[in-house]
Amino acid sequence: METLRYFEYGVSPAAFLLLALYHFRLYRKIHKDPLSTSLGLARRIRVLWVHSVMEDRKDILAIQTLRNWTMAATFLASAAILIGLGIFNLALTADKQGELSMMMGPLASRHPVLWTAKLILLGVDFLFAFFSFTLAVRYFNHTGFMINLPNNDDTEISTEDVIQILERGGTHYTLGMRAYYMTIPLALWLFGPLWFMAGTLLIIISLYRLDRGV
Repeated sequence: METLRYFEYGVSPAAFLLLALYHFRLYRKIHKDPLSTSLGLARRIRVLWVHSVMEDRKDILAIQTLRNWTMAATFLASAAILIGLGIFNLALTADKQGELSMMMGPLASRHPVLWTAKLILLGVDFLFAFFSFTLAVRYFNHTGFMINLPNNDDTEISTEDVIQILERGGTHYTLGMRAYYMTIPLALWLFGPLWFMAGTLLIIISLYRLDRGV
């Protein structure tokens, strides 16, 4: 029993700490040297794209691009809310842990409250993804109206205003995707803390490769 507690209450917090440290490092790098990260490059490209569209009046290109982005965010939001509600239903109705988790995670805690807490945390992660993607859709729709307006004093809408709204949408889209990425270690946590640590290391290595600037 002591060994089980050591792995569950020792390894799991360590995995959460690794995730927090990685994203803290990424946050600092974005602010100090944004173009060295893929997120900073994406922001720079969006700024240049808005200037190009509004200056050259590429209205059709703007609508097509925003439509594709909106459709992707809508699909991901729909999937997230369905999966999240399904997980909450499982957490509230399951009377015991699954036999599969016991077989794959022999060092996992047998405490039913902890098992339910893991499911709830996973469900909350999906709800956060849903909320982020719905906000992204909202800002993309606002951008679609604003980007086609003439850039003059009569409209009182400047290029910087459009960039700011689009950046909000892009930020929420990124947060939604991060929430999806976090479901990998959280789902593996159901099978035990060692699986959680393995999933954490896997996702950190993958994100490190994705977050580097080209």
